[in-house]
Amino acid sequence: MNALHRIGIALGVFGGLGAFLACGGSEAPKPKAVGDRGVAVDKRNQDDRSQCDFKGRKDREVQETTGPGAIQPNIRRVFAIIGIGEDARRVLLCREVDTNLDGVKDVVRTYNDKGEAIYEKADTNGDGRIDTWIQFGRGRIAKVEHDRSGDGLPDEVRFYIDGQLSRAQRDTNNNGKPDVWEIYEKGRLQRMGVDLDNDGHVDRWDRDEEAARAAEQKEREEEEKAAKEAAADAGTDAPSDAPTDAPVSARKKK
Repeated sequence: MNALHRIGIALGVFGGLGAFLACGGSEAPKPKAVGDRGVAVDKRNQDDRSQCDFKGRKDREVQETTGPGAIQPNIRRVFAIIGIGEDARRVLLCREVDTNLDGVKDVVRTYNDKGEAIYEKADTNGDGRIDTWIQFGRGRIAKVEHDRSGDGLPDEVRFYIDGQLSRAQRDTNNNGKPDVWEIYEKGRLQRMGVDLDNDGHVDRWDRDEEAARAAEQKEREEEEKAAKEAAADAGTDAPSDAPTDAPVSARKKK
């Protein structure tokens, strides 16, 4: 292909574009967002499966923001308007996010009127179904449920006390009943129980031996410390296993 031929093709392309614009085809292409699978997604006028209660309500205020990597807003916050006039204030009630930028909100968290988190639901694998449920107590995580089998039901449950993992139970054979139980202390696994015959009860407990020895050592140290403190309060030395001579006063009496 010679140079004159290439120039002719270019002029033809631009001529066609000019004819398109002259016929009213000046509308810009719709903006696209790229999801986690690399597929362009048109998010305009799309149902994003919102789970926040705000549509058609005048006592709600909606704030849309754009998170890192997003082309269009993917974070929605819904506020309740409390009070009238100068006393009116906003209280966050619901927050939802499209984490994989596919146009569908996949994480939603609700709050009480103090702004403390109450409940959260999430689709963590992007299949369009909720697989994680989180309950909060006083704004801290209290319970987490996971559906790892994809049947819509939780098969792993974790319980927390003061924000630290306390115990967990898992259904490993997907029969709807837990068959593994785990006990934690300060977030560290202490022992694990297993149901071997599927009757819903623990048949064997396994301990973390290293953790058990550390716990026993700590218990002994605490007992020795308590004994010393009690002896100090009584004005005497701590008891000793070594033999001692009888007091002088006692020998005189003999």
